[in-house]
Amino acid sequence: MLSAILFLCRTADAQLRLTPDAELEKALIGTGLIHSPLPLDYSKSFETNGLQKKIIRREPLSKKNRIDGWTREGFGAMTFSAEKSVSGQECIKMTFPTSTGKRIQGPPSDPDYATYGNSRIRFDAGGANWETYNRIAFYVYPDCDGARVVNLNLSFENDEASVKPGVQSASHLINLVNKQWNSCFLSLDEFQRDKVKQIAFSCSIKGKDRTTGDESVFYIDNIELQQIEDPEPVSGWNPGKNKIVYSTSGYLTNSLKSAVVTVDGCREGTPFSLIETATNVPVYSGMITAAATTLGHFYLADFTSCHTAGVYKLKVNDVETPPFPIGDNIWENSLWRTLNFIFCQRCGYPVPGIHGTCHTDLCSVHNGEMISYAGGWHDAGDLSQQTLQTGDVTFALLEAYSKLKDKNGLLAARLLEEAEWGLEFILRNRYADGYRASSVGLLVWLDGVFNSFDDISTVRVQNLAFDNFLYAAYEAYAAMTIDRDPRLQEYLVRIAKEDFEFALQRHKDVGFGEFIHFYEHSYNTSESQYMATISWAAGMLYKLTKETRYAELAVHYINYTLDCQRKEPLGDTDKMAGFFYRDKSRRSVVHYIHQSREQTYMQALSLLCETQPEHPNYQKWTESIRLYAAYLKGLMKYVAPYGMLPSGVYHINEYRDSVSFYHLHLWPPPHADELYIEQVKNGVQIDGEHYVRRFPVWFSIFNGNTAIHLSAGKAAAICGKFLKDDELLQIGLEQMYWMVGKNPFGQSLIFGEGYNYPQMDSFSSGEIVGQTPVGVRSLDNEDIPYWPQTNNACYKEVWVTSAGKWLTLAIEYE
Repeated sequence: MLSAILFLCRTADAQLRLTPDAELEKALIGTGLIHSPLPLDYSKSFETNGLQKKIIRREPLSKKNRIDGWTREGFGAMTFSAEKSVSGQECIKMTFPTSTGKRIQGPPSDPDYATYGNSRIRFDAGGANWETYNRIAFYVYPDCDGARVVNLNLSFENDEASVKPGVQSASHLINLVNKQWNSCFLSLDEFQRDKVKQIAFSCSIKGKDRTTGDESVFYIDNIELQQIEDPEPVSGWNPGKNKIVYSTSGYLTNSLKSAVVTVDGCREGTPFSLIETATNVPVYSGMITAAATTLGHFYLADFTSCHTAGVYKLKVNDVETPPFPIGDNIWENSLWRTLNFIFCQRCGYPVPGIHGTCHTDLCSVHNGEMISYAGGWHDAGDLSQQTLQTGDVTFALLEAYSKLKDKNGLLAARLLEEAEWGLEFILRNRYADGYRASSVGLLVWLDGVFNSFDDISTVRVQNLAFDNFLYAAYEAYAAMTIDRDPRLQEYLVRIAKEDFEFALQRHKDVGFGEFIHFYEHSYNTSESQYMATISWAAGMLYKLTKETRYAELAVHYINYTLDCQRKEPLGDTDKMAGFFYRDKSRRSVVHYIHQSREQTYMQALSLLCETQPEHPNYQKWTESIRLYAAYLKGLMKYVAPYGMLPSGVYHINEYRDSVSFYHLHLWPPPHADELYIEQVKNGVQIDGEHYVRRFPVWFSIFNGNTAIHLSAGKAAAICGKFLKDDELLQIGLEQMYWMVGKNPFGQSLIFGEGYNYPQMDSFSSGEIVGQTPVGVRSLDNEDIPYWPQTNNACYKEVWVTSAGKWLTLAIEYE
């Protein structure tokens, strides 16, 4: 019935089409337009590709007896059983309870961020040398009654006494399909393995979802060490052997189009061709060019001059890419998939195949009142929540709805529905005096029964000026955007004004700097960004209400931000300017290590120009945008032939600005100042005191640059549209090309989008189409990309913030 209705709708009105992709359209209809999860396609995944690699050598983990050397730790039991086996022999059977009946106990700073315990089995490798091998492979059969999400951790540990360089230990999350054998592997290339101490399989006990049984059982069989041919790179700027690295989602018709080539026998002048897949006929031929950049020497295939829409594959010598489109709507599929991920992260809602209604007995308490914190979206791979993160994603969804409502009515309607889900959470967690439930760290499922042992009422409640300014901006935008509920619009106008006044009064009372919870991702906010946020919020209220008071406030608060912008060129040759310092002292440049709201500067300035074009300061605002735009352009040569925006300019002594430094860098080591200097110097020196780093300086678990470069990409797109500058628009576009495969690893960082997408750390809600990670990081003190198969937090953890950043940038090109 739904299929027939949609067919009639599309026939009647082209605005009601779903997507040009017939396979995705069928899946969308099957989910009721994403009211259940899109089906997973493993055929194009990194893991499936890895299983096709040629095995040169293999050896059982234990030559003597397959069950020797194993011990158990924590909850549960370990036995050896032939009940289920791929080898025909006894295999490991790991059994443990799904709940302990005891309350979780986290650290004092995050009291409910804990699990109920752990079950672990360990193999003693006895210091063996595994350097001959570069992969460990095995089979796992989860037999977990009622479990809709199952995963297992594999940890590896080398002897720390080893003096050889390399990663000594790590843990790898394996997403599994319940009730069937899963063929699994972990690449060992990143690990030092001259004196291997142990490997272990483990699983955290996270409580029961609605359907979960009382016991989890895993069978593990056929563990062997392997040497494979052509392992994938884990770090560096050079792609693997015989690769064509390209945007696996395709290219916009009138954009620059290029791929990085490492095909055997390829050199400058080697021919390449662009082949139309429908006819298998070459439609464009070119010659490979050589490029020497700050990153090294590369060979490129440039096919920018192909402006004909279609589906193609690139061919260099005997290597061909999978098909990809060239067209004007190449990002539409990714919008559906990203929306799917956001929907599947819903909290307090039964997501079919993932979880039932959850966390209704998770509450905030303020002045004797209690509000359930169920709603919005789980923040990441865990079950934590942050109201401001939900606000960011809600705004992105509303932006996408606004841009698409006259182009793709069905997608726009579904985006609006999801935005309203997030908006309801923002409004419901609002107390009447400026306070809001703001966040909680959480790893477990709760029983949903009030006054039982697992109730949680430690949700943080705050009255933060910064948060309320942003809420006011989002509410104002929602009031201007949601056009089907007049009473809601009236309410949003009132609440946006109230929240702005709460924020303004708090700002007058305490000023900048009231960020006290370092688990919340606004903790790193700089004063210059804070003032830009006030201006942007005031600008939104002015656009909504036309009250001149808001216009005056928007002008007033942007002046502080403008005073923090570098206007004098620095650098011996590049003469860079245009970036923003954290405050007027100009001791530290604005940087991010995880969450980023870099786009706020340009949102505020462009909104001022839009709403007050006759203001005497209009030229000053325009010049600030031009300066920042020139800064972005100047950074791009440091990442050529790729397009990922660098982290930016660093001063060698920023660590001396201790307040800013410790708000940005959580849990730094004792010698953070020395590490900071070393990391900065591993960038590119542009004068005696300044360096450009491609990746941030970082020390803690919070690392990964998806939100960072996508936010900067959004800023580039805003500048590009305001200045009518195609180079800036291309910079924004390059951030998306990087995300879907035009990176040194040739991987799409959006699961299900394009090709060669890897498993990610989604240990609570499982593998989800559209999931997006915190992002690529650098290792130790280097300034090179690091993206191993090893799947753990925080860089490979899925994050709704990353999805929101993708939405808000991709929509600029629709």
